[in-house]
Amino acid sequence: MFLSINPATGDELARYEPHSAADIDQALGEAVAAQRAWRKTRMVERCALLRKVAQALRAERDAYARLITQEMGKPIREAEAEIEKSAWTCEFYAEHAPRFLADELIASNATESRVVFDPLGVVLAVMPWNYPFWQFFRFFAPAIAAGNGSILKHAANVPGCALAIEQALARAGVPAGLSRSLLIPSSAVAGLIADDRIAAVTLTGSTPVGQLVAAQAGKHLKKQVLELGGTDPFIVLADADIARAAEFGARARFQNTGQSCIAAKRFIVEEKVADAFTEQFLTHVRALRTGDPMDRDTQVGPIARADLRDDLHRQVMQSVREGARVALGGDALAGPGAFYAPTVLDHVELDMTACREEIFGPVAPIIRVRDAEQAVAVANDTEYGLGAALWTGDLSRAYHLARDIEAGAVFVNGLVASDARLPFGGIKKSGYGRELGVYGIREFTNIKTLWVGPVQS
Repeated sequence: MFLSINPATGDELARYEPHSAADIDQALGEAVAAQRAWRKTRMVERCALLRKVAQALRAERDAYARLITQEMGKPIREAEAEIEKSAWTCEFYAEHAPRFLADELIASNATESRVVFDPLGVVLAVMPWNYPFWQFFRFFAPAIAAGNGSILKHAANVPGCALAIEQALARAGVPAGLSRSLLIPSSAVAGLIADDRIAAVTLTGSTPVGQLVAAQAGKHLKKQVLELGGTDPFIVLADADIARAAEFGARARFQNTGQSCIAAKRFIVEEKVADAFTEQFLTHVRALRTGDPMDRDTQVGPIARADLRDDLHRQVMQSVREGARVALGGDALAGPGAFYAPTVLDHVELDMTACREEIFGPVAPIIRVRDAEQAVAVANDTEYGLGAALWTGDLSRAYHLARDIEAGAVFVNGLVASDARLPFGGIKKSGYGRELGVYGIREFTNIKTLWVGPVQS
């Protein structure tokens, strides 16, 4: 049984029956049949469908946003923005997929040689709860534009969102069977990966889960795209605009209640400006409004599950025992729901839990360094490499330093964010492969060489 629990109250919202083995078999069979037909459709038809999906999402934006907020606690304004971003991404690929997937003519010794991009088939998408619509649609839009089908295995705590996605696609006119949501336990994923009807796998989730899925997919020689954990650095150098860095830093850490793979998770600040930055940063954090995520003024909602809130508190307490100083917060909030106070830990060192483990919640560790070189070294001293932010007034130096930062993306004087126009993904234990942009749409294609020799007379 799948339970939908409101993390703001602890109340049960709904119960859902899991799909049976027979349901799974039927879904896979229908997906393969639908994809074989879909791959033969013209690109113009695929793009038209994506525009209809965008319309369907916007038509029910308020209902979908409420569902997100009720199931995983995202503040309602952010949930509405998530639906809009999902719709915009569908429109982006509707506009650009023809160019991204156009044949590429390559000069060779052939009469003609070109590279073509064929779909792989039905892709299994194992998705997380923190952006229950966006995480799916950033995969779905390019995959469908490329001619693939999809099977969604969503996180267990957002079953309502999983089924709502399937219903939205049906209303938009997505061919029956082409994209299905299956309510199944994590233990069933290995069987799906092993099934010959699944051509490839994409996963957004934790690094341990990514390692497991990679091993399962590798055993069956199936393509994977893995977007995993991160301890993203937010570097503030002495010549940065400190007021602006502090303001954006609060947003970068506490958006989605800190439950984002690319949220700023380690604030690495040059010693000369560390006190000034911390003071201004604390001012912005204190001003954050925590409470009912359905309240449009709320900026920080509950943690998605009570057990995750408890583990977050363990990380904070362990860091304090290791020597970190609590500058603000540091405890769960009293009352119902899985709320945790916005927290700032100062004087965090490299060997502390708050620096070594991914902190998935409203907790900001501040690490003080002597100069820019040490800042980059500290930023790279992690097993992760997803995103990084670099704040400095010297843009020429920024380009040089950014090349030395080990991450899939470096944002200079801004918040790390996913954007349909740009490739997104990580290195090291943050995963491999790319989503979004031209590189993302080609991940689930067969990049095929087509070589044509001279006509024989």
